[in-house]
Formats: sequence, C-alpha cells, structure tokens
Amino acid sequence: MSLLELMMLSGKGRVSLSVSIESFLGEVETRFVVLPITARACVRALSLPSSYPKDPADRIIGATALVEGLALVTADREIRRAGVVRTIW
Repeated sequence: MSLLELMMLSGKGRVSLSVSIESFLGEVETRFVVLPITARACVRALSLPSSYPKDPADRIIGATALVEGLALVTADREIRRAGVVRTIW
C-alpha cells in the first residue's frame, strides 16, 4: 500500500523524482522492508477509531504499523492528531 501511495504522490506532482517511478519504487524495495497487507492488519484497520482518517490506504498503513509494533513515518497531520499510531516526522 505504501508503494501505491508513493506512486500516487508522484503522479500528483507532490513528490518530484529524477528517475522513473518504477526505478524509484524498486529502490525503495531494496532499501526498506515492504510489508504485505495481512489479515491481522485488515481486521485492525476496521477497528480503528473514528478519529483516525477514513481513507482506506491510510487505515491499512496505520493498522499494519500497529500490528507489527512499528512507528509510522508520516507528515499527515490527521494521522498524527488522531494519536492512534506512534509516528515519526
């Protein structure tokens, strides 16, 4: 889901790349562990409080961070304000 989000940000011009999106995403995959969408994350996404953003991608990414015990790197103010997921930014 994070890779899709990066691709969409690039398509909207919110992220500027000096290489193709395919090359960039490939580089992300080599430098970071890209976790799959799991059943546990899907179930957790459904139980996030109403204060958490409604966007399905944001909910899956946040739920994945929760079930894996990880902090989420994000500049998204709504996610940070919800206080549900530990964030870094």
